[in-house]
Amino acid sequence: MFRSLHMKLVLILVLLIVSVMAVVGTFLINSVNTFYLDSFYEQAQSVFDKDMNRSLQDTAAESGAAGLKTVLTANKSRLGVDEYHRNFYILDGEGRYLEGSNETRAGSLTRTSNIVAAMAGKTGTRSSVADNVMDVAVPIDKDGNGSIDYIVYVSDDKNEISDLSWRFFQIVMQAMMFGLLAAILLSFLLSKTITTPIERITEGARSIADGNFDQQLGVQSSDEIGELTRSFNYMAGRLQGTIGEVQGERDKLNTLFLHMTDGVAAFTTAGRLIHMNPATESLLGVRMEDSLTFDELFADLDMLGSDETAMRSFLTSEITRRGRVLSVTLAPYGALDGEGGVIAVIHDITEQRRLDDARREFVANVSHELRTPLTNIRSYTETLLDAAGDIPLETEKQFLGVISGESERMARIVTDLLTLSRLDYGRMELRMTRFSLVDMLQKVAGAMKLTVENSGHELAVDTAAGLPKIVGDRERLEQVVVNILSNAVKYTPAGGHIRLSAREVDGRRVRISIEDDGVGIPKQDVPRLFERFYRVDKARSREAGGTGLGLAIAKEIVEQHEGKIALASEYGKGTTVTITLPTDLTPNGEEGPV
Repeated sequence: MFRSLHMKLVLILVLLIVSVMAVVGTFLINSVNTFYLDSFYEQAQSVFDKDMNRSLQDTAAESGAAGLKTVLTANKSRLGVDEYHRNFYILDGEGRYLEGSNETRAGSLTRTSNIVAAMAGKTGTRSSVADNVMDVAVPIDKDGNGSIDYIVYVSDDKNEISDLSWRFFQIVMQAMMFGLLAAILLSFLLSKTITTPIERITEGARSIADGNFDQQLGVQSSDEIGELTRSFNYMAGRLQGTIGEVQGERDKLNTLFLHMTDGVAAFTTAGRLIHMNPATESLLGVRMEDSLTFDELFADLDMLGSDETAMRSFLTSEITRRGRVLSVTLAPYGALDGEGGVIAVIHDITEQRRLDDARREFVANVSHELRTPLTNIRSYTETLLDAAGDIPLETEKQFLGVISGESERMARIVTDLLTLSRLDYGRMELRMTRFSLVDMLQKVAGAMKLTVENSGHELAVDTAAGLPKIVGDRERLEQVVVNILSNAVKYTPAGGHIRLSAREVDGRRVRISIEDDGVGIPKQDVPRLFERFYRVDKARSREAGGTGLGLAIAKEIVEQHEGKIALASEYGKGTTVTITLPTDLTPNGEEGPV
């Protein structure tokens, strides 16, 4: 009940009022007692002055106790003597009663400290709030010889003080009751003015804790509570902004982790998997639900060390999974005392390794292709130099012919390499014009006619009626068709048949096909035919004058035209090369001849 701030404030105010009323009541009652005591003794002191004492001494010498009673009775009003509370008595030197204003109460006299003091010759004016009576005892020496003959004693039984004190106590208690009622009401009101804003702030804090940051409390005052409310509103606004920024960054990271091609997996220091993005699942062939540990996922990872120094550095190693080469980079996060862990970033470097291998193979092939003609040129040149003048003219012409042929072969290789380089780096500008595909194919067939006939082959051209014009670089596309036809002529035995055809496909593309019934290509070699310098039979290819770059160049030119080139072959039966080109490209040059 008293745990709430509201009830605590009420209780504090009530206790404060009770304490104040108790202190005030005690102070008033003590003040009344002190006032009456001081009034009694001041009055007695004013009556029993030197003149009064001398008069009492003379009266006692002349008339004894009767005379003293007469004098005191005459001064009754000055002494405040009445029949109820205050009386005077005349005692002998031993404190025995002789005369008094109220004989009925003479038997109730007790020997007080003041009477004892008077018996010793001193005026007794000693008093205490705790005494039952307040009294004054004055010694009388009628002869002046130092002996005490009479004692004038005035006493009051304090009943009036007690009655008055009780009345004051009742008044204080009544005032305390009314004060308590007023204090309770006022304390409820006051505590409400304090606790209501605090309760609103508390409720707002709970709402913020539940995730509702749109909290703006009304400021009801300009005091400390109002300042606290304004501070709360400012805090809520700042917190909402901060949470929004954190949420935005978290969403960015989640989106990044979800869609990035590299795999990311997080582990605790104990090796427990706590996060894995879809790329990791795809690269490693596992699922988050498998609850795998670090050691289970990367059992084949080559770790450089597991001490603290190694864990605080970035470690990179490679693993092979599902036929792919993966680069794994490990980096610590957080603390190493159990609150942090390790993040593994997985990058697929299979293509990079393949390209590295292809580059090395390309360099080796180029070196080999250039070394062979260079060796022949050097050999024949040295022979001509060493035997100058001794070699028959016909032999010399034959040697020079070989040197010229090898030089042309090297020139073709260099030209093809430059062409591929321009295509790779986008430096070859294509002159895109609209031209007739039928006209281009007829022109190529006419140019190749003599070569085909000399090889003993038959070339047939089959173009569909109404074949649309296409947009492209006519010169480059002619080069592609010539290269493929040349291959068909080279690798088809004498008496073979070659067919060049063209058809429209779905109204937006055309398809060019070059078919032969030559030696064909083994199945395992077909996927690699468009690689640079790749040849099925290298000896026969060199003998036929090939460089191994024709199909690679053809593929690059076709793809520059947003087309596709495909090759199908059956060993011993023939080969078909298909080129598919779009017809709706945008021209950048003048329209070609029809």
